[in-house]
Amino acid sequence: MTEAGILLVDTITKLPADAAGKIHVASSHGGIYAGGLALRGRCKGAIFNDAGFGKDRAGAGSLATFEALGAPCAVVAHISCRIGEAADMWARGIVSAANGPAMAAGVRVGQPCADAARAMAAGAFPAYDPPPPPAEARSVRYERGWARGIVLIDSAALVRPEDIGALVVTASHGALIGGDPKKALQVDGFAGVYNDAGFGAENCGITRLPALDARGIAGLTVAAASARIGDARSTFEDGIVSAANARAQALGAEIGMRLKPLLERWAMGAS
Repeated sequence: MTEAGILLVDTITKLPADAAGKIHVASSHGGIYAGGLALRGRCKGAIFNDAGFGKDRAGAGSLATFEALGAPCAVVAHISCRIGEAADMWARGIVSAANGPAMAAGVRVGQPCADAARAMAAGAFPAYDPPPPPAEARSVRYERGWARGIVLIDSAALVRPEDIGALVVTASHGALIGGDPKKALQVDGFAGVYNDAGFGAENCGITRLPALDARGIAGLTVAAASARIGDARSTFEDGIVSAANARAQALGAEIGMRLKPLLERWAMGAS
């Protein structure tokens, strides 16, 4: 980023060493999990993608978290730019919501992302103590007789090498990070599940699915309106399939299906 005090990142899960004290223009969703990462990175403030807002307005959940600490936060409209691509967010993003501290600094709905970031960077805000990490952001479900486990992770960044062959249910958006197919899923799982983030500009919210297809991995998204983005339990328990790649369709996935019974069927032995 060429402007002082502003940092562009494709994902809030990977911050550089000099991230503290800057406005993070992060093309991650604006959910509570993503916001917590920015705050633990000691940002001055942040702008995220609203991911279509979705169930319980989870795509903008960070606004309240930041406001409670006196820190500015805003989100840009998912249809205005591609989620997962910070350069596009900087160039095309349009603010769709902002918290009190951001608005006090001059941020307004309808404002270009770059102007909002500059307004935050010029503002003065109180110091804050960053929130602690979430108590549990990863869990594994496995029943006797299952062929494979179901891994629930609030962020795709929490995937581990031992998740090879598993059903990996992430609460991340389904867009490629920085447009890179190699980042669709960090292990060769049996399946990868994401939130469609309202599909967004150029249907970017489901672009991981073709990349997974090329690797023989079943790929699904759940509708943003059906499950809280950033919350893997909600993805698993509440999610309704909104898109499926060819591999997933060959295994019986259909748009409109509830995710949980489909994955439990795959866990019991689909191949």
